[in-house]
Amino acid sequence: MSRTAAMVIMGAFTLYFLVPIFWLLVSSTKTLDNFNSSAALWFSPTSAQDFVGNVGRLFTYNDGIFPRWMLNSIVYATVAGALGTILSAMCGYALAKYRFWGREALFNIFLGGVLVPATALALPLFLIFSKVELTDTFWAVFLPSIVSPFGVYLSRIYAASSVPDEIVEAARIDGSSELRTFFTVAIRLMSPALVTVFLFQFVAIWNNFFLPLVMLRSQELFPVTLGLYTWNSNVSQYPELRTLVLVGALVSIVPLLVAFLSLQRFWRSGLGSGGLK
Repeated sequence: MSRTAAMVIMGAFTLYFLVPIFWLLVSSTKTLDNFNSSAALWFSPTSAQDFVGNVGRLFTYNDGIFPRWMLNSIVYATVAGALGTILSAMCGYALAKYRFWGREALFNIFLGGVLVPATALALPLFLIFSKVELTDTFWAVFLPSIVSPFGVYLSRIYAASSVPDEIVEAARIDGSSELRTFFTVAIRLMSPALVTVFLFQFVAIWNNFFLPLVMLRSQELFPVTLGLYTWNSNVSQYPELRTLVLVGALVSIVPLLVAFLSLQRFWRSGLGSGGLK
């Protein structure tokens, strides 16, 4: 394939991904009347003030339920992502550094978990959580979110190659406990991979929709994805919700952009190292 053909294909795919985002940006700057009457991919003369008005209505509609949804998503994604990363690192480190019966079989089970779609687990999880009366609670979304088979896989690969056995043995000889060795030595050497695991986990939890849909009934517990879905389902009855859904969708991607831009240096190095090793 020539360089020109490659550039054309990349340009086409770039447009394919960027045009919907540009449409969302333009649409969020319009009132409902302008949305139905003006050009779909260009701004109206009053876009700036209309955008400010739309954002103001978004954050005050229904007693400010949208900021609550954003806060829920931030808590779900950040806390569960961080805890899931630590657990993945511990599992991956144990699989890489300890010799025990059934180690490879256990690792293969984790690998199999990567192939299972999250939607296939939603109904069994709902039945389990309903048995212990945890449905429609914070824990119904939080607890399943801390499990990451891909994180365990990447942590094991990275721990096997980046944490020398000699360092672990030296720490043991100096009297360091296994837990202290992990948190003071291994986790520092594994940090590029752990940032990558956290970022993947953060994005997966943030975009999670089906599990909250199955588990939650109270609007106060909704993440932003499920909240916007409920608004969008009522657009036929309340047309003014259309602009709120569009502005809400635009605002909801801001934390993802911040996470990617602030962690991209670690993410790229960790993913590249994991791919090579």
